[in-house]
Amino acid sequence: MTNYVKATNFTSKDSLAIGNPLKIIKGTEFDVEFNAIAVAVATKADLVSPTFTGVPAAPTAVLGTNTSQLATTAFVLQHLYPVGSIYINAGVTTNPATLFGFGTWVAFGAGRVMVGLNGADALFDVLEETGGSKDAVVVAHTHTGTTAANGAHVHTRVFDHNQFDHGITGNVGDNGGLNPTRTAGSMSTEGTHTHSFTTDSTGSSATNANLQPYITVAMWKRTA
Repeated sequence: MTNYVKATNFTSKDSLAIGNPLKIIKGTEFDVEFNAIAVAVATKADLVSPTFTGVPAAPTAVLGTNTSQLATTAFVLQHLYPVGSIYINAGVTTNPATLFGFGTWVAFGAGRVMVGLNGADALFDVLEETGGSKDAVVVAHTHTGTTAANGAHVHTRVFDHNQFDHGITGNVGDNGGLNPTRTAGSMSTEGTHTHSFTTDSTGSSATNANLQPYITVAMWKRTA
């Protein structure tokens, strides 16, 4: 952008004596002035819907400004990432101070995932509170026990009675023999007993067995 600077002092010519050749305004002087004005006008932006080229710059507003003032990239970025903000990048591990050109940043949350603040849960009610373990596993173990039961049950026996052996008159059958009789008897016992058992081993003795699905990124916290 070029500013117009007047090359000829026209007022000084008025004080010169008549007949002084410098008192005359020459056409070349007009050309110099008009050409300078033309260049200056051509390199200025219009007031209505201007289209800027190159790398236009503007003063950066003070943080917290809420007016119609133009917002620069520095102003926007510093509002997007105020002190205490977390910046995440999955492509590079470059410090945001280098990427953005402002602020003091420190690496944040190495080896940890983030969880939302929850004032109703003592584990998550303070900012930057830490906890948990990637080695929290179910330790290998077994279960043993004994069961007791009253195993009441019945045994049934069948008795064959030969009628001659017992002196009882029997019926004569067609086969010329005697028909034996059978008597079913039973006796009841209380078979109280116990069972001992051991379950199979379960759990794991390894570490890192309870990790949730994850993806690694670079995280930075702005401290100033």
